[in-house]
Amino acid sequence: MNRSAPRLAPTTHRAPRWAAPLLALALLFALAGCGSLPQNVERPRSQALAEPGATALGRLAAQRRPADVRAGESGFALVDSADMAYASRLALTRQAGKTLDIQYYAIHADASTAELLREVRAAAARGVRVRILLDDFNSTGQNALVMRMAFLPGVEMRMFNPLPGGRGAGVLRALGSLHDFQRMQHRMHNKLYIADNAWGITGGRNLGDAYFGTADGSNFIDMDVLAVGPVVRAMSASFDRYWNHPLAYPVQSLITPAELRALREAVRGPPGAGPGGPDDPAPPATAPAAKPPPSLPPPLDLAALPLVWAPAALLVDEPAKLVPELNDEHSEDTVVDGLLSLMQGARRQVLIVSPYFVPGQRMMQVFADLRRRGVRVRVLTNSLASNDAPLAHVGYARYREDLIRLGVELYEMRALHSAHLDRTVFGSGAGGSKASLHSKILIIDDRVIGIGSMNLDLRSKLQNTEVALVIRSAALSRQATAELEDALDDSVWRVELTPEGRLWWRAPPGAAFEDAHGEPDASLGLRLLLKLLGPLAPDELL
Repeated sequence: MNRSAPRLAPTTHRAPRWAAPLLALALLFALAGCGSLPQNVERPRSQALAEPGATALGRLAAQRRPADVRAGESGFALVDSADMAYASRLALTRQAGKTLDIQYYAIHADASTAELLREVRAAAARGVRVRILLDDFNSTGQNALVMRMAFLPGVEMRMFNPLPGGRGAGVLRALGSLHDFQRMQHRMHNKLYIADNAWGITGGRNLGDAYFGTADGSNFIDMDVLAVGPVVRAMSASFDRYWNHPLAYPVQSLITPAELRALREAVRGPPGAGPGGPDDPAPPATAPAAKPPPSLPPPLDLAALPLVWAPAALLVDEPAKLVPELNDEHSEDTVVDGLLSLMQGARRQVLIVSPYFVPGQRMMQVFADLRRRGVRVRVLTNSLASNDAPLAHVGYARYREDLIRLGVELYEMRALHSAHLDRTVFGSGAGGSKASLHSKILIIDDRVIGIGSMNLDLRSKLQNTEVALVIRSAALSRQATAELEDALDDSVWRVELTPEGRLWWRAPPGAAFEDAHGEPDASLGLRLLLKLLGPLAPDELL
């Protein structure tokens, strides 16, 4: 599931029939094993490259900076397609001269990531120091094989906030951590890709086929931003804080090469049994580089890439947010709170894109104040059918009617892929027939744009750490707004209330689909899930 932590039902029940469910849970808990994390782990400290100007990427950054740019401004380009998302990361990897820092919530062991990790391995082989920081929750089964990168020369890899226990099955591993349920729920959701402390990428994408538009099934509709200049140093400083934090465990302290080999045989068969190149996300350093599949684009030309120069700030949650006993849920010093504060200053309009949208009471109050002042508020989120995490829709559905009554304009992404989407910022590129919204964007008054890893929900505020770039640029804001409005005109429903108070999904004029009601395109099972769990699950766990 592409969501920032496991969707688990509440662990307490008010009904008196506890015996049978708890007995079954206890049995599964015993089977999963109640492991513990290693103690006295060595974590050698390291820092970002101090002098990026001495590298080729640093010199290119200086060359790309116009003479009339103000001090402190950075250059930006919206990464507005799946092809560009892959090509930009490939360019940074191939041109890195000294350091490559990679921080993600999830890295999937699939074809596109295999090709990208081969390039990362090649960078390490030519002397680039590679640091990979990965949240631990999804590192089970086949995806755990990405951890083999840690045993390659020139590569360091750490797992953030790891769970104890085996990595063969995610469900059993999660059950084995139920005694520490709060910590399990707190995940590092940050996403950074930085080369030589000179160029960097952040946004909504993890690494995997579904994010690069090459998955056979559903592909994610997403957006990143590529940055060059002073703000990249802030991105690197954030990476260093997480890398050197006690919650970051070197892979070698958690698993051995022999255990990874055994896991590989268990989940993928013996060597040579897989589908060729993608069979091994991190083959030996002596293995010849495989030719990239035709569906993957060549590296982006950074020298010719149009850049918009503007002032910007990086919002980042502190790593200690993931330590429940140190985390104050009433704190207002989070990425989401920072964005809410920016939103309160809006004068004309606010445009929000959030795949998982559970506003909570404070955000509802902000919306009410904006509407009282005549500020237009538009929100694009997933429909029940397009949501890759249907339980997240439960929390959103609780607020839907109240949002509409406030005058907030609600739009929901259709699940079915259309050719039109390939031509916009929301295009999933080549691949499957289903699209799921994954972009996280905030645009205020067509002059300020925020792009990052955060959803506007209580999980991002209370449970996860997040990162966001806030850029004061009318040009970037207008570009993203234009592409968003293009999608709103042709590819989404607007959700309204009928005079009788019923929800109605209205298709845009001239669209190839029709008005609908009752969670359109969603199966009966999904609709029942919404009704059954709606009254039960807390917002912050959705």
